[in-house]
Amino acid sequence: MAEEKSFIVEVEKAREAKDGKPSIGPVYRSCFDKDSSPPCIEGLDSCWDVFRMALEKYPTNRMLGRREIVDGKPGNFKWQTYKEVYDLVVKLGNSIRACGYGEGVKCGIYGANCSEWIISMEACNAHGLLCVPLYDTLGFDTNHFNIYFPNVNLGAGAVEFIICHAEVSIAFVEEKKIPELLKTFPNAAKYLKTLVSFGKVTPEQKQEVEKFGLIIYSWDEFLEVGHDKSFDTPVKKKSDICTIMYTSGTTGDPKGVLISNESIITLLAGITQLLNSCNEELSDKDIFLSYLPLAHIFDRIVEEAMIWVGASIGFWRGDVKLLMEDIAELKPTIFIAVPRVLDRVYTGLQQKLKMGGFVKQTMFNFAYSFKLLNLKRGQKRDSASPLFDKVVFNKVKDALGGNVRIILSGAAPLSKHVEGFLRVVTCAHILQGYGLTETCAGSFLAIPNEIDMLGTVGPPLPYLNVCLESVPEMGYDALATTPRGEICMRGSSVFSGYYKREDLTKEVIIDGWFHTGDIGEWQPNGSMKIIDRKKNIFKLSQGEYVAVENLENIYAQVSAIESIWVYGNSFEYFLVAVINPNKQVLEAWAEGDGIKMDFESLCKDSRTIKYMVGELVKIAKEKKLKGFEFIKAVHLEPVPFDMERDLITPTFKKKRPQLLKYYQNIIDELYETTKKASA
Repeated sequence: MAEEKSFIVEVEKAREAKDGKPSIGPVYRSCFDKDSSPPCIEGLDSCWDVFRMALEKYPTNRMLGRREIVDGKPGNFKWQTYKEVYDLVVKLGNSIRACGYGEGVKCGIYGANCSEWIISMEACNAHGLLCVPLYDTLGFDTNHFNIYFPNVNLGAGAVEFIICHAEVSIAFVEEKKIPELLKTFPNAAKYLKTLVSFGKVTPEQKQEVEKFGLIIYSWDEFLEVGHDKSFDTPVKKKSDICTIMYTSGTTGDPKGVLISNESIITLLAGITQLLNSCNEELSDKDIFLSYLPLAHIFDRIVEEAMIWVGASIGFWRGDVKLLMEDIAELKPTIFIAVPRVLDRVYTGLQQKLKMGGFVKQTMFNFAYSFKLLNLKRGQKRDSASPLFDKVVFNKVKDALGGNVRIILSGAAPLSKHVEGFLRVVTCAHILQGYGLTETCAGSFLAIPNEIDMLGTVGPPLPYLNVCLESVPEMGYDALATTPRGEICMRGSSVFSGYYKREDLTKEVIIDGWFHTGDIGEWQPNGSMKIIDRKKNIFKLSQGEYVAVENLENIYAQVSAIESIWVYGNSFEYFLVAVINPNKQVLEAWAEGDGIKMDFESLCKDSRTIKYMVGELVKIAKEKKLKGFEFIKAVHLEPVPFDMERDLITPTFKKKRPQLLKYYQNIIDELYETTKKASA
């Protein structure tokens, strides 16, 4: 590693390859670590203690809020304080216990983000039940959310699998999800005995459920079940499992990730230590908009962090068309997003800039260059360009409510040019992070005001050890001058294993190290850059190896591309691709070239395909790709890759075997046509 300002410290020496095992680079941890483990906080042993201690400090603080509907129109956010939420958690917990459910019982939670979701989770935490989030559409109304995401729907099959695999006995369910849950019967009824609606229950639903020997309650009914009883909360240990969070990989059934109290507490302590060290600490004055799914670890851990400091959590209305209205009303200080959302923000802003007049464009470009230069010189976000922040960039800031100071991006890599642009114009810290469900979402996080971390996921969070393991077959050497290899982690925030799948656990936890499957590259400042995926490699017929994920990340920088799947195999000598075009960009190009047709027809038009291949060639040359890494033929797919066709996972990772199966005929045709044309 180069001798310059670095945010990591070496704690173990590198190891050469030995006995058939690949070499391992030095083990590092965050420079903000005061110790290898977080400081012991008296009485803080579980997620329940996180909420309980926040309650003691901030009983009257606003905790959970949702917008009221007055005369059919949205009003202000209506808030419940920490004390009011606690009172509901106590009532709910007593009712759970009165029904005979206690420590170790698996409790499902199924629905969109809302107050009832959090209250149900905290009741599980209080009484030692294992919270098992259920999902089919990640909690989103896909009719609206696919503006930002592809249609994502695992359907009742995933819900049924999770209920049966985890042996869920009681489930809290969003009112409109009850019909979907009923589709899991009769199989799920072997385990599921009690249902509780977040809202009301119809007589027909009660009758249907009773056929299978279950009982179903409305929310208000269930709160009264234990009204005359009081149960003590059991003593909980840090090592206790508090959540089984199912994550679907690119192949096979969803895997149940066992997350302990200690994993979550360690992660929260690490985030706190890092942000406090940078004078950007979270506080009880912070406000967070909850819209990404609680059924997945990214939003869940951020909401735990908000509770940790006594902050406020406001829930969106579940309609992406109304998301900006909800943001404007709530005025959040902390905002999280996946790259697809931020890409849309970037594209929208670029389109508005192009539509502006000469004077506006000139002023914006000057202000942008001026602020970016000052950031590169080391000036902090607030002082880099206060005048232009007020005069030029204020509209972007106001669109996000006017108070956002930290925007976290995770779940997938954020393009460097998008991150750089948004760092300037949003007047907020854009912090890219990296983690998996298995590492409790957070493993790396970029540091505020460090412009050199652009395009990286930052250094490791405190209380986590990290090393790179060489991957010789892909040419990645953890001992090279620029160390590259598979990212491996060790620490209390790492998961305890996969539920009922010891075989899969042994595949990824080797000698105490969790092997992520992601290829990283250490930067001189101690930040990590994700460059590839270990399994995503294949050989072309001429013997050249192709690291396909790295190529996809490069080609995805083309503005006309929304998503791209690159394919090749050992029987062919060149690459082909299936591309989801960016509708807005493609239609703007067509209009400029005088082409008038609908989007679907545009994707089939030979002129469009020629344009797209040309754009791919441009960036391939710009990035100095090798000849065999150029894409020779493409198919433009107007329908985004989605979960309904089993083409992506809930976290938007491509399922390559399924993509090949779905597009096999198209792939065959691309190869056949291209080879005929070049014969």
